Amino acid sequence: MSHNTVDTTEDAAPAATPRPGYGRLLRTPGAWTFLLPGFAARQPFAMLTIGIVLLVQHTTGSYGSAGAVAAVTGVSMALFAPQGGKLADRFGQRAVLVPGVLLHTASVTALIVLALTDAPLWALFLAAVPTGASVPQIGPMVRSRWAAVLGGSPSGGPSDSPSGSSSASSAGSSAGSRSGGDASLLPTAAAFESVTDEFTFVIGPVLATALCTGVHPAAGLIAEAVLTLVGGLLFAAQRRTQPKIVRRGEAGPAEPRASALSVPGVRVLAISFLGIGSVFGGMQVSLTAFTEEIGNPGVNGLLYGVFAAGNMLAGIVCGAVAWKIGPQPRLVVGYAGLTLAASALWAVHSVPLLAGLGLLVGLCIAPALITGYTLVESLVPASARTEAFTWLTGAVALGQAAAVTVAGQLADAHGASAGFLVPLVGTALALVTLVTLRSWLTPTASGRVSTRAMSHRVPMAVD
Repeated sequence: MSHNTVDTTEDAAPAATPRPGYGRLLRTPGAWTFLLPGFAARQPFAMLTIGIVLLVQHTTGSYGSAGAVAAVTGVSMALFAPQGGKLADRFGQRAVLVPGVLLHTASVTALIVLALTDAPLWALFLAAVPTGASVPQIGPMVRSRWAAVLGGSPSGGPSDSPSGSSSASSAGSSAGSRSGGDASLLPTAAAFESVTDEFTFVIGPVLATALCTGVHPAAGLIAEAVLTLVGGLLFAAQRRTQPKIVRRGEAGPAEPRASALSVPGVRVLAISFLGIGSVFGGMQVSLTAFTEEIGNPGVNGLLYGVFAAGNMLAGIVCGAVAWKIGPQPRLVVGYAGLTLAASALWAVHSVPLLAGLGLLVGLCIAPALITGYTLVESLVPASARTEAFTWLTGAVALGQAAAVTVAGQLADAHGASAGFLVPLVGTALALVTLVTLRSWLTPTASGRVSTRAMSHRVPMAVD
């Protein structure tokens, strides 16, 4: 009733929030200073797994060995990424990024040398551990910067507090303090980040495959290391948009310094993202094995690029749609569609049909990813937000690692079709968990952070 009363006045701005638009988002002061270097720095993430698979398979002749090495990298990243996110929340992104990119570059170099000198598999495993552990978490850091410059409680205090506004970066504080409507751009930012992630997965696998097959088997990983080093250092140099560091005791009673994984909803989202990771890992290995079986390995990058392009296109649409249903049911419906699409991969044996089905699978991934990342805004205090994002990113990496290992073994023993069963099983198990525990994705009504973050999504929370 109150909504109708103020429809022509105070609700004028909220009425526009469902479709804030990418143009308005990209005009946010200071945004491009971290978007451009962030894009370069996150590109290697899409190249790492496929680069390892192609190099190790070339030197060992086994998809199983290649998948196992890539899996060790993924598990290491999944275990260490949340710790890096926690450190970034506490000490600042630059303090974590600079040593991280240096360690990653050195570790990838060691892995390349060991693979090319026919080192034993255990030596490759040893090199894979620091390689995965040091993968820079650029995506979560960019998402945290969006929250900061959009006024979504950048670091640990309420966005409407005087101290919070004044201590935010000069690039974003004006946007955040000007009006509460700026926080309505957070869903668009989540969609934009998903599109950016998937654009890297369009370019990355194609680039890595082209370099490995056309230049040298190690060229893909070499490019990955160079991009990580240059892009990571440039991103770390952007200090003005870095979220404010919250010192101990500053977070206040509403936002204690606790692990993001202590939030039940984050655990449910992490499980659902494990299933998404199984799609990425299973598709990478199985597509590689499929194109080898048909004698046309060069089409591998194209097929995976089509799959990622579907994801990117769906992400663009998701950011422009004014959703009439809440994020929780939207996540369940989207994930059910993903499981259904993945269920037919194993039965397809032609390039055109596999490309079409891969496009459909990609179209179903983006809604689940975007909704999951958007839910973090309503479930997790800002002082633990980077860590929460890295738990989800780490879950994707862990699911990808497990899928790469299992799909590699199945492809070696039974062919590429068997490897395509991995995305089906992974998404089905995650869907069952998501449906069973979906009530955990509802933020507590008493949480000040949850209410503030949901205000751009749920009309009753705006009041």
